[in-house]
Amino acid sequence: MKHFKNLLILLPALAIVACSQQQAREPMSQSSGTFMKESVERNKKLIAGEEGKIDSIIKSEPNSKYIASNKGYWYKYENKITSDTLRPKKGDVANFNYEVKDLNGNVIYSELELRPQTYHVDKEQKIIIGLRHGIKLMHKNEAVTFLFPSHLAYGYHGDNRRIGHNEPLIVTVTLTDFKPENKLTTD
Repeated sequence: MKHFKNLLILLPALAIVACSQQQAREPMSQSSGTFMKESVERNKKLIAGEEGKIDSIIKSEPNSKYIASNKGYWYKYENKITSDTLRPKKGDVANFNYEVKDLNGNVIYSELELRPQTYHVDKEQKIIIGLRHGIKLMHKNEAVTFLFPSHLAYGYHGDNRRIGHNEPLIVTVTLTDFKPENKLTTD
């Protein structure tokens, strides 16, 4: 029994001594910041190149009035509704159709393939970030063509199907309807 009591006193003392003698581990690799600087420069060049291509599209359509958004994309109205002032806001449920093309105008996903979409505004992330912002600019029954740089579309990874990595897109959207989320159950 005496040995057991000594052991009970000795174990906590050993644990304290062992813990106090540990040294902080060094990271397995140390970065000088060069990688981050190079990555920033690569991204700046990528964005500049994409914006140059988008600018060429805008210049090739002198009769279209493209608007630069404060989020980093451009858009033009295919069908503008001026009689309505309401736009989708957080909590609304938006219904829309859309088509996706590459910057050469080749259809990647047709409207038929994508079928009508339902989106809970600012409550879900199932659509690309550019569309999350763009839909909130639209009125019911408007059609808008968006020019999205890749970082507002599918980014570095693409969609793992038909959209490649770092691919800017042309997306034409028709907002067919939107309602507050609480109105869906009462109608």
